[in-house]
Amino acid sequence: MNKFYLLLFLASFFVVFAQEEDSATLISEVKIEAYKKPTSFLFSTKSVGLISRNLLDSNTPERLLESINQNPGSKVEERSPGSYRISVRGSSLRSPFGVRNIKVYLDDFILSDASGNTYFNVISPELIDKIEIYKGPESGDFGAVTGGTLLLKTRHSENSSVNVSAGSYNTFNESIIFSKTSGKHFFQLFQNFFQTDSYREQSAVQRKQIFLKDDYSYAANAALKTMILYSDLDYETPGGLTFEQMIADRRQARPATAKLPGAKEQNAGIRNKMILGGISHEIKLRPDLSHFVLVQGSYVDFENPFITNFENRFESNFALRTHLNYAKNWAHVNVEWRGGFEGATNSIFIKNFDNNKGIQGNPQNFDKLRNNSGFYFLSQKLNFSEKFFTDISLSLNYNSYDWEKIYPSPEMGHVKFKNQMLPNFGVTYVFAKGFSVRGKIGKGNSAPTNEEIRSSTQEFNTNLSPEYGWSKEIGIRKEFINSLFVEASYFDFRLKDAIVRRQNENGQEYFLNQGNTVQKGLEILLESKNFNLQNDLFNNFKFRFSGNLYQFKFGEYLQGKNDFSRNDLTGVPSQSFSSLLNFVFFKKLGVDFSHFYTSKMPLNDASSVWADPSFVGNIQVRYPLNFGKTTLDLRVQVQNLYNSEYVLGYDINAFGNRYYNPSAKRNLNVGIKVDF
Repeated sequence: MNKFYLLLFLASFFVVFAQEEDSATLISEVKIEAYKKPTSFLFSTKSVGLISRNLLDSNTPERLLESINQNPGSKVEERSPGSYRISVRGSSLRSPFGVRNIKVYLDDFILSDASGNTYFNVISPELIDKIEIYKGPESGDFGAVTGGTLLLKTRHSENSSVNVSAGSYNTFNESIIFSKTSGKHFFQLFQNFFQTDSYREQSAVQRKQIFLKDDYSYAANAALKTMILYSDLDYETPGGLTFEQMIADRRQARPATAKLPGAKEQNAGIRNKMILGGISHEIKLRPDLSHFVLVQGSYVDFENPFITNFENRFESNFALRTHLNYAKNWAHVNVEWRGGFEGATNSIFIKNFDNNKGIQGNPQNFDKLRNNSGFYFLSQKLNFSEKFFTDISLSLNYNSYDWEKIYPSPEMGHVKFKNQMLPNFGVTYVFAKGFSVRGKIGKGNSAPTNEEIRSSTQEFNTNLSPEYGWSKEIGIRKEFINSLFVEASYFDFRLKDAIVRRQNENGQEYFLNQGNTVQKGLEILLESKNFNLQNDLFNNFKFRFSGNLYQFKFGEYLQGKNDFSRNDLTGVPSQSFSSLLNFVFFKKLGVDFSHFYTSKMPLNDASSVWADPSFVGNIQVRYPLNFGKTTLDLRVQVQNLYNSEYVLGYDINAFGNRYYNPSAKRNLNVGIKVDF
């Protein structure tokens, strides 16, 4: 596979320098927002990946997975359709499902709850117009995480469209987008319905969503933004298989054992209804001084029939964010200061019952959990003559929770973690036009989430501590003759008190602080502009190549009498590469050709079981038809083009060696999008 990528790169390199330039924008010329501190990608001190419209459109409408996996350092895994987890630089070590140790924002608003858990899979991919991925600890504006931060951006321009698609396994997707400027208001309405039976037994998915927002610029110096999101997600969970079970039948759900029923018999799955609403206000008090404030709330009704129990969770969340921004400009120096606060509270009422084939039975445990967290932050950004840039931030972070057992016997307690002062310092120097070098050092801290404090064992783990660590990195960004952009980053992250996942014989998970990790890695990105080839047959060409070379190890790590010190980090491949080629033929016919390679990786902490390498290709063909102001975009995509047998999401450290969640073989999706 390494030879394939070398040939692909050389061929792409030749085409880049053999063709004429056009005015298409390189990623180095794009501005990233960095939460209301816009800066050029080339000048940014941050380690950031940008998921552009081009990458998002290379997916089928209901998927974000391949788009994010085109970014070096970030990875989406799919244990089953609807069950996603996101890792940034290996941060899924503690995530059996969902998103933990990564902060997620939707425009101004906060998707992550007070404990750090995010229901990322309730968001329809078609709602998202752009994603910024900040890798590693950021502290400052984003608070206490060690993995990273995702900023999800919705559309900010007028657009009205209808999208319908269908595919293998009875897949159907429909969406409507309507956005319009009216006077001082910018309205957006988004609606989506998606369903599929999926590849395996007991893995059907249905998602319904509606999103409304209003950006009201009521004065030249002030704006009021409101948003409401409702999502109803219902997906079945087939469960992990042993290697022998996967070889016998890749499509089966987890079968019954002598002690436990199977996933299909228990109707295992997750039903998640969520409503999120909020309002933000931004005002420019003076030319150099502005203020921002946001308040929001959400409610979650979460239902999880599992092999051993039937769990209901009722969650309420409230959050506040506010900051003052001051900017000062001199002849050759620009300075920006920001000081503020972000805080949240999260209350959960958890009820566990016997699971009688998908129906609630006798009660097992009723518990309550309340988490409070937040951070005060101060940041400073300097620009010296468009040559030397610094970004300095400091945050004071707090986190505590109250727990209460209600049934069968009452008990309660309070846990407060030590406040953490988290510094972050980044610097970029521009040596020449289109060429910059940067360095960054920062500390991150990540407290256990509610699902780790009170896991599926139905016990409160009050001995679980936050994990923390320091990250250091250097990087270069370089343009070549306004045609090719190259970025390379090397980082060294040392994590202490790492939180790791375990499973008992019933498949229930629990979490422990186990030793430390040493995570070193090289990340590379090559991206070309869109070349106009001035040829009636072959009109346009663009390419993208990215990859990771990781050396992630456990440090001192003892588990009972077993010494796992210096073993490879569980669930993290040492090599990952991806590519995307965009072609246009006959001035209309678009072809998107993508590949993903993942090396072998350990599936347990003992490094005694390893996943095989995987190589997957996708191809999409697009053809637009224009009728005045209306455009019909026809699309056909073949996923897993080479019919590979692979796994997109493993259950690491699974009891009974049930590591494997087989992914779909070759499948087809056909769609039409109408833009008005």
